[in-house]
Amino acid sequence: MTRLAITGVGIIAPGAIGSTEFATLLESGRTAAMPVDRFDTVGLRAHTAALVRDFKPRDFINAMKLRRMNTLSRYALSAARLAINNRGEELPPETGVALGTAFGPVQTSVEYMQEYVEKGAALAPPQLFAESVANAPGSHVAIELGLRGFNVTVTQRESSALAALMFAASQVAKGAAPTALFGGIEEVNEMVFSVLDRIGVLAHANGAVDECARPFDRQRNGMIIGEGSAILVIDAAPRRPPCAYVSGFGIARDITATISDWGEGHASVASAMRAAIDDAELVPADVDAIYASANSTVRGDRLEYQAIQDVFAEVPPVVATKGYFGEYAAGGALQLASAVIAIETQTLHRSVGFKAGEDAMRFAPTRETRRGELRHVLVNSLSAGGGIVCAVLSREAE
Repeated sequence: MTRLAITGVGIIAPGAIGSTEFATLLESGRTAAMPVDRFDTVGLRAHTAALVRDFKPRDFINAMKLRRMNTLSRYALSAARLAINNRGEELPPETGVALGTAFGPVQTSVEYMQEYVEKGAALAPPQLFAESVANAPGSHVAIELGLRGFNVTVTQRESSALAALMFAASQVAKGAAPTALFGGIEEVNEMVFSVLDRIGVLAHANGAVDECARPFDRQRNGMIIGEGSAILVIDAAPRRPPCAYVSGFGIARDITATISDWGEGHASVASAMRAAIDDAELVPADVDAIYASANSTVRGDRLEYQAIQDVFAEVPPVVATKGYFGEYAAGGALQLASAVIAIETQTLHRSVGFKAGEDAMRFAPTRETRRGELRHVLVNSLSAGGGIVCAVLSREAE
């Protein structure tokens, strides 16, 4: 495919506001996950999440307009403004917007239904209803920034953000828009957290290990859920040196996966990885690093490392970032932003939470920050349910 420039990065993340603080977090080697204090976790097995703290939406959004926005919309608009500031110039009106989210405005829907039941339809706040749809954040971004291009919201679980990038890139590549904002948003709330805990998805202390994310580790027993937003700018004709280029995509579906879990079809994951590398007109040996989808789930991580070992005779450095900031659409976008920052700074980040892999695993994720040449980075995204999206990011335009 034609390589497209990424020219701006905006971050609202656990432990970091802005791309500079986020880069510092990635170099720290410390997770942003902490005990949950937003709601009561008594009676649950899990008690930890990666929550956004020290975020002041009034730094980015007019106080009067804040009243019409839920948390997701505030995260998205704030991250979008940061991305534009990072780009260094305003966006043209024809700019498109493509955002991803796994769960969307669950908390807003809960609040609206509570008001509806208690007060009746006539007195339920209409502004809550308007914010209860998944595309509300993308709409606020377009309205507040005066963007009239395409506006799409993707809900593909863990792969939502990378799928949003794929859509945005396709539209910019064919000339439907000169630029686009893309990324992901997510909010940790009591409803989603308690459901995920009860179906056994979240990491938990079990007598053998404490509660934390362990991507690729043999003792992993579940993910840490995270929130926030990463929004980036993609440009067909950049006027300044870009952070990185998008150079290839691959998609596939694992038909062995159930609706709510990963399957065993690592050949499908491998095919998506190969397709992304082929689309970038590269061979596996050209890939200098892999930013992995690994999120500390037993089946998901195993599926990915088997696929990596199928594709690469000699596995390049593998970075597992979700130990820093958790999983879901914001995590997918933050993972992608991590890879962009790696190329921009020529810095390979350390992974968090890994000690030892399973016997069949032939590599270990990075254990320290490294400086060195990064020409091409493969980014993987695997969804429970079988969706797979992979992308290649490159340092040069060709």
